[in-house]
Amino acid sequence: MKKFYSGILLLITIFVFGQINYTITPNPFNETDQITLTVPGDQIDESAWGVSNHTIYIWSWSLDTNYGNSQNCPTNGSWDNSDDLNKLNYDTTTDTYSLTFTPTAFFGRTGIGRFGFLLKNKTGSHQTTPDIFVNVGVLNLTLTNPLPNSLTSVPSGSSVSVTATTNVNATFQLKANGVVVNSTSAPGTSYSYNYTVSADANMELIATDTNSNSKNAAFILQLPRNVVSEAIPAWIKQGINYHPTDHTKVGLALYAPHKNFVHVIGSFNNWVVNDTYLMKRDTTNPDLYWIELNGITPSQLYTFQYRTNDLKKVADPFSPQILSSYDDQWISASTYPNLPPFPAGQDFEVSLFKTGQAGYNWQVTNFQRPNKENLVVYELLLRDFTQEKNWQSLINKITYLKNLNINAIELLPIMEFEGNLSWGYNTSFHYALDKAYGTPEKFKEFIDLCHQNGIAVILDIAFNHATGRSPLVRLWNIDPDGDGYGNVAANNPYFNQVPKHSYNVFNDFNHSSAATQYYVERTLKQWLTEYKIDGFRWDLTKGFTQNCSENDENCTNAYQQDRVDILKSYADKQWAIDPNSYMIFEHLGTDAEEQQWANYRVAEGKGVMLWNKQTEPYNQNTMGYKDNSNFDRMDHELHGFNTMNVVGYGESHDEERLMFKNLEYGAINGAYSVKNLNTALERMKTFGATFFTIPGPKMIWQFGELGYEFSINRCADGSINNGCRTDEKPIAFTLGYDNNTNRTAVYDTWAKIINIRNTYPVFTSKTYTVESNNLSNDPDGLITRIYVYDNLLTNGVKNIVVLANYNTSAKNVVPYFPYTGQWQNLMDNSISNITSTTAPITLQPGEFRIFGNYTGNLSTIDENADQRLSLQIIDNPVKDKIARLKYYKAKNGEISIYDMTGKKMESFKLKNENGTYELKTSYPSGNYLVHLKSDTGVAIQKMIVK
Repeated sequence: MKKFYSGILLLITIFVFGQINYTITPNPFNETDQITLTVPGDQIDESAWGVSNHTIYIWSWSLDTNYGNSQNCPTNGSWDNSDDLNKLNYDTTTDTYSLTFTPTAFFGRTGIGRFGFLLKNKTGSHQTTPDIFVNVGVLNLTLTNPLPNSLTSVPSGSSVSVTATTNVNATFQLKANGVVVNSTSAPGTSYSYNYTVSADANMELIATDTNSNSKNAAFILQLPRNVVSEAIPAWIKQGINYHPTDHTKVGLALYAPHKNFVHVIGSFNNWVVNDTYLMKRDTTNPDLYWIELNGITPSQLYTFQYRTNDLKKVADPFSPQILSSYDDQWISASTYPNLPPFPAGQDFEVSLFKTGQAGYNWQVTNFQRPNKENLVVYELLLRDFTQEKNWQSLINKITYLKNLNINAIELLPIMEFEGNLSWGYNTSFHYALDKAYGTPEKFKEFIDLCHQNGIAVILDIAFNHATGRSPLVRLWNIDPDGDGYGNVAANNPYFNQVPKHSYNVFNDFNHSSAATQYYVERTLKQWLTEYKIDGFRWDLTKGFTQNCSENDENCTNAYQQDRVDILKSYADKQWAIDPNSYMIFEHLGTDAEEQQWANYRVAEGKGVMLWNKQTEPYNQNTMGYKDNSNFDRMDHELHGFNTMNVVGYGESHDEERLMFKNLEYGAINGAYSVKNLNTALERMKTFGATFFTIPGPKMIWQFGELGYEFSINRCADGSINNGCRTDEKPIAFTLGYDNNTNRTAVYDTWAKIINIRNTYPVFTSKTYTVESNNLSNDPDGLITRIYVYDNLLTNGVKNIVVLANYNTSAKNVVPYFPYTGQWQNLMDNSISNITSTTAPITLQPGEFRIFGNYTGNLSTIDENADQRLSLQIIDNPVKDKIARLKYYKAKNGEISIYDMTGKKMESFKLKNENGTYELKTSYPSGNYLVHLKSDTGVAIQKMIVK
């Protein structure tokens, strides 16, 4: 059975029943006959399925007359969102479900010998099982030996008994590789013949009744092979290998335990099984098959698959990119120019190789990653970020992202996934870049451009599971209908037959397996070295245990030592490849377990970062409700972490959008209503103030900065349904959000707050306090105070006080300043002389303030002092130790250079009001702040020195 998913649900629960009762009338029937499938109502427990109004669907697929070449019904829809065309009719009088159809029309094909079906609810959370198969045709042929679509290994010269029966009198014809080897002339209902095997043979038995109706059955006879044992050459490892000096050689290697032999088939041998391309066994590891291909034409593209003795045909699991018989036809030339065509006559996925390729010319080869504790991550799904949905369109938005002042982009999975419109968690090839967004070269260009602008690139990766298209699944699966797909077999070296945790989706990797660990390590290396990405967000790390079951959520959520150990081992592997790469876990588990990773190797400057979901408390604040509104756990110390390794967030791809709930459920107090769009947008500014100012890594979800309000569960028709969770969503740029002044005001406010955070070293301090809704100080609740301080700083801002009123009415907020004196509002640079640390400050509903101790100089950019003042760093990053600083309207200007700790490197006065200054730098590689102070204001730019 084929189930190809366009998205992924976090939880899929399958209820298992015995095979259901059903009737088909008329029966038997031909493919052009109209038939009615009827199922008694008592076969479906609608209450358990969560079904209302009898909304039951058929999921069906058809097979040819040889019971092969399985194809999904065109109107199935997606597994998690069935098409209403496949909804069964319900008769209240007879309490039955039924569907009337003609097979050729329903399946969109002819030559149908059998069809399969199951019943399900719309979202696929419940289904009938096992699959049901129905023969098509008034003549039925039953092959009794060998079994249909079976493979039998027999030595040359051996005899195989071929037997079959029919339901009506028929004549029989037996073919081997298309040539008739036996036939009968007298009609009968049984057939028997002993066939002598001399070579591999695709066998076909054809029965024809007296009305010239025919039915076929197929099987394969195969000779055993003598596989050569030979040590694998040092330059070949699992996957596709290019000889280091000879472009006419390619080495292929496949780990294939439980396989007797493996052939390579491809464009170089016309896709036929040829013993010249029989792979050898390694002498040290006999489960490792390898071959050296010679005579390769440099710069010519080749395609290939592996074919095992049990007829599994798969692409190489370590393919950097694959061609898909399912998805490629839907990829536009504008997204992927000159996409190679899928090989005619083949199916599934195929691998590619081309020797003598020129490498990408990286502009940044020594990117200085932002300190992980200072990360401001922008989580992004390219599918829903731009209308074009490709790397070039994202490249075109780099200024939009840079001006927000974020310093990292986290991409939802871009590894080869099923379909082209997906969140990406339905991964089939973790090693391969999916083509739906463009070429590898364009992706590298995007990464390179990010690095040029001081932005790290983090990839979300789903090592918990793989879909049924994965070659690691298909090489060892149970495939009853011969379509190449099926459940994991018991001997699969990578996957558990039965999931070992309660959050299982697709096929559950066994991370205690050495084979799986090797696969993960190689995949990490590919992305870190080939694409120079900066780290990973590891999806669903709770699934890395082997101690639980799919029905025991308490076990899955509890501390598991094997999970602690394997993830530490993976951390060691990743850091061995790239010592400074980011490692972020989406675990959302117990503090005791997360501490094991957060505090791991912190003395070396490492330690794993953990997702810290604070969606509900932040949203309670933005909506104006005090219950469950405390977000004090933004503080890393409350998790028991030794350093700031909690990635706090109010929104992620997995959470409902803050603005949706603001507008849908926001509090109302007289004329003040959070459900008002502009009011809700103003409160999102305050969210930014109480979020970005807390030290430690932070993450935002795309378009939160524009007040994006469409629900995570929005369907294409505008309705809200949990089954639409992963559906495409409206794109903010297409809607003109970036040209709406009320929305861009949120963007500008967040950008300014992030700039304040990035500019001053005090925000890197580990000494801070978060007080959200401390009812002892504020009985009404919804008052936030944040205190950040660093007493070791000898100059500049060393104390920050953030105040916010999330109430729906004005409040007098006691600030509890740490000392009296002059304090500067860092948002507008106004100065207040504080004579009492407890004198209340009146804040309007949804208003905030960010104060810093006044140092006698402007504490941040005075963006509104004079818009004519400008400072630009030409050719940034700086090359050849010469920085060209272009300035305009800088009367009596003075430039100072600071490193990211706040240390002044040097300063000098400008002789002219307008001009270009060539600064000779001898600074170490890294990021620096260039401050321009003049009579007309202050400007700051980040300078990158290579």
